[in-house]
Amino acid sequence: MADGQWSPGHVSPGVPEFQPVLDVVEPVRQRRLTVLLRSLLLLPHFVVLFFLSIAAAVMVVVGWFSALVLGRLPEPVFRFLAGRLGYQTRVLANEMLLVDRCPPFSFSPPGDYPVRVEVRPTDLNRLAVLFRLLLMIPALVVQSLAVTGWFALGFVWWLVTLILGRMPKPLFEATAATLRYQMRFEAYASMLTPAYPKGLFGDDGLQVVPYGTGSATRPLVLSRADGMFVVLFLVVGLASSVTWSTAPHGDEPSGTYRLLR
Repeated sequence: MADGQWSPGHVSPGVPEFQPVLDVVEPVRQRRLTVLLRSLLLLPHFVVLFFLSIAAAVMVVVGWFSALVLGRLPEPVFRFLAGRLGYQTRVLANEMLLVDRCPPFSFSPPGDYPVRVEVRPTDLNRLAVLFRLLLMIPALVVQSLAVTGWFALGFVWWLVTLILGRMPKPLFEATAATLRYQMRFEAYASMLTPAYPKGLFGDDGLQVVPYGTGSATRPLVLSRADGMFVVLFLVVGLASSVTWSTAPHGDEPSGTYRLLR
């Protein structure tokens, strides 16, 4: 069940915990012109996401109270938050140079679009919903460091992709793992899933993935080189955060991701 489709159900005992899935079809080549103008081409999407983020904040509050009472998100709330999550992830995947094809202005992308998000509505633990703000802090720190680190070095990744006409495989997989973790955090924070975010360093290569395979990121098994890139993102993100916290007020780094957040 992808993006905002609705198929409510209960979790059966013994069934492995379902983590939201990110499918990314790796492009063979990227057009250098679209890489060169990537941020400019995405400007309309950033405007749309700004207003969607405001609406999503309201829907999360509505969903939080509803989940405390019902033990799940109401269908309209789930559909909107899941659709917005998928749309935001597609925009970020394009901005982070994972795909070359510009995302459509839609919650439901065409079947051949190379980025898809899968979430499955299910019952929520009311106690976990009640303390969701506290529970998500560790994952918030991890995803913030990883994404901030990626964007702090974003010019380097952009230049490499522009010169080569593609993103090198280790960098692609590390970037996909970072985006997937960010997506899973958003899904958890929005109460789209009870599953705590996992998989920043990829999936277990020996694990049988219950939902099968379908793209370069399902499952996402990272090599040692991929993992070193992820560590680099975290270290640079930490250094950037420390630098910003000690800098005079008003020196906060600008960036599209910060606007979306």
